[in-house]
Amino acid sequence: MALTKVTRSGITDNSVNAAKIEDGTIVDADITPGTITPAKLASTLDLSSKTVTLPNTSVTNGMLAGSIANAKLANSSITINGAATALGGSVSAGSITWQSVIVSDGSTVTTMVAGRGYFVNNTSAAGIVKLPAGGTAGDTIAIKDYAGNFGTNALTIQRNGHNIQGVTNDGRIATNRASVTLVYIDATKGWLYTNESNVAELENKGYTTATGGTVTTSGDFKIHSFTGDGNFVVSSAGFGPTATSSLDYLVIAGGGGGGGGEAGNGAGGGGGAGGAGGYRYSAVTYCAPSNPLGAGSAITAAQQTYPITVGGGGGGAAGHPSTAGSGNRGSNSVFSTITSTGGGGGSGCQGSPYTNSNGPGGSGGGNSGDAVGGAGTGNTPPVSPSQGNTGGANQPNRMGGGGGGSGQGGQTPGSPGGDGDTNSITGSGVTRAGGGGGGGGNGPRGGGGGQAGGGAGGSAAGAGSSSCAGGQGSASSNSGSGGGGKGAGGTGSGGSGGSGVVIIRYRYQN
Repeated sequence: MALTKVTRSGITDNSVNAAKIEDGTIVDADITPGTITPAKLASTLDLSSKTVTLPNTSVTNGMLAGSIANAKLANSSITINGAATALGGSVSAGSITWQSVIVSDGSTVTTMVAGRGYFVNNTSAAGIVKLPAGGTAGDTIAIKDYAGNFGTNALTIQRNGHNIQGVTNDGRIATNRASVTLVYIDATKGWLYTNESNVAELENKGYTTATGGTVTTSGDFKIHSFTGDGNFVVSSAGFGPTATSSLDYLVIAGGGGGGGGEAGNGAGGGGGAGGAGGYRYSAVTYCAPSNPLGAGSAITAAQQTYPITVGGGGGGAAGHPSTAGSGNRGSNSVFSTITSTGGGGGSGCQGSPYTNSNGPGGSGGGNSGDAVGGAGTGNTPPVSPSQGNTGGANQPNRMGGGGGGSGQGGQTPGSPGGDGDTNSITGSGVTRAGGGGGGGGNGPRGGGGGQAGGGAGGSAAGAGSSSCAGGQGSASSNSGSGGGGKGAGGTGSGGSGGSGVVIIRYRYQN
């Protein structure tokens, strides 16, 4: 009879090994569930050439805890807002951290940080904030009108080298209670508005924002007037199709002082008058009603500080008993690339022919009654368009010549100064930079100042003025006009030239 089964008692412990069992002779049905315990198995089980199938419930979380490192996984990190974070790390996705209220009045600029929100208070003035220098796709910034007055005091968002909405324009929010969210995408589009509430046009139309001097308005334009040295500070330069970056200007230098008259009881020569300070202007944003010198090119605004120099007027020269010298030249006025030259001093005379080295300038000083050579030349050094005119020659009876004005040279007959120019950069026409009147000599009274000039030159003795003082011919401050020449005889000095002025005009709204 064939042997089909071997009882348990017939098998010695450990006598059955893998070599004693033919492959495939033991199947699942031959093993009673629960009869093979760990104690029945050898400490080492070689399954390298076998396939082991485990039920789904056989591997528990407890068996895997801490056993699989990130490096063993095909994807060991996740990417949020363009930044990779390792599995198990911490990151805030899409959240905004709101900051304390910032006051933005144009004097300080807050550079914003990605992931933050800003309540902006523009109560006192229009404000400015700046986008971050760098940008990564997904960077987010939020802005909210804190006090509800962006409509009155707009907020400018400086682009800081990035595009905004795909263009190289700063942002501008000009509606009350506005809220916006900006998200950076790439170098082409830059920062895009993804959430807009209570907003109108978000692109800055390019209106220039600046401080400095005395500020007035005329329609849609602001005017900054400087009567002394200072700074014109552009915090936001203009650009865009509906605005302009042009800075119109009127730059007038100080006028020259009048020359001294010769000693003698009305029998000497009168002093020449001072010339007007150099007169330079542009007129893109207004129509200048009377400016024969011609307009120059406007300055293109840039975000920077422009130092302003306003030239002082030249002092008048003393007459008898001191040497009757020439009046002093006026000082230059400067804005950006525009320099207007001080007016030439009027020639003096004292007993012998006198040559005036101070005569050339923005407009030239007039000859004295005894001077030799030509009168002081205008537009010296030369610029285009011209900044002034030549002074007047001496006249009969040894009268001093009038100073040149911005509108014309020293006049004849007699010795009046040249007329000034009328300019409406401030919104209404004002005439400035006239030449002074030449001093009287050999009896006749001195000539009058040109339109807006420094007034009449001093009279000679016996011709209506017993003192013969020429100081009465001083020019007004910030007129840029020349001083009158001193008359012959008596005491006193030539008139002082008027100080200059710098005026700047630009569009600030539409």
